[in-house]
Amino acid sequence: MSKTTSYQTGQGRPPAPAGKKDDAPVVMAENRKAAFDYHLLEHYEAGMVLVGTEVKAIREGLVNLRDSYVRIEGGEAFLFKLHIGQYSHSGSAAHDPGRTRKLLLNKHELRKLIGKTAEKGLTVVPTRMYLKGGRIKLSVSLAKGKKAPDKRETAKKRDADRETRAAVKERVR
Repeated sequence: MSKTTSYQTGQGRPPAPAGKKDDAPVVMAENRKAAFDYHLLEHYEAGMVLVGTEVKAIREGLVNLRDSYVRIEGGEAFLFKLHIGQYSHSGSAAHDPGRTRKLLLNKHELRKLIGKTAEKGLTVVPTRMYLKGGRIKLSVSLAKGKKAPDKRETAKKRDADRETRAAVKERVR
């Protein structure tokens, strides 16, 4: 009598090859308010300069992106008002929760962001933080601010989508 695994029956994911990591990003934090307040035009992936206790605190989920923003100064990108809470086992090696952090972007991406933010009045906002290949990455977006009617339209669209999903779910039952 043979045993069948969930993979053999067609359910679940196939097992990862030996020696390879699963490179699917794990989302640590999201800034949902950014999508409500801005039209997100282009997305970029940036690394960050962090200290050890910050990395451990982010892995514990002690991070808040809500009020954070990106400013480009002197040809470099910096992240302001990102709150990373204290790591539970940090002891005397604690970090400042609200310090400014440098973002790591390619020269080409930085030049593009500098040009677009200076000319067109666009801004750069962080949208989500995730773990990818053992490194913490930040997704930043080039964004244009929404006016009040646009925000109302976004809310109407979200409500309509929610009602549609509920109707489909009821139909399936």
